[in-house]
Amino acid sequence: MKKFLNIFFVTLGVIFFIIILVAAYFYITDPLNLKPLIFGDETETVGASSSAETSNPTLSESQEKALDKFGIDPNDVPSEFTPEQEACFEAELGEDRVAEIKAGDSPTAIEYLKARDCI
Repeated sequence: MKKFLNIFFVTLGVIFFIIILVAAYFYITDPLNLKPLIFGDETETVGASSSAETSNPTLSESQEKALDKFGIDPNDVPSEFTPEQEACFEAELGEDRVAEIKAGDSPTAIEYLKARDCI
């Protein structure tokens, strides 16, 4: 019985040691890029720009915040769209949704991904 307990606890110790080594490897190298998810507060404040600095008069405040959330500078968005771009938006999002966005509603992330080729 003593030999069994000795083998059992040595095996548990080896497994625990291997788990510690793997965890240290993942923490140091971060191959899955998990650190921004865990320590997200530090990275968001560095690159964040305030919407008060924008000079695009056609965007509402909620639209500017949505663009900031997607990682787009609102100053880079054109203030006027060509008829070809509007036709592309209507084809991608539908005429009703384009009219809502023109009226001041914020686009969702999926809508942005659908219509990003139009810009």
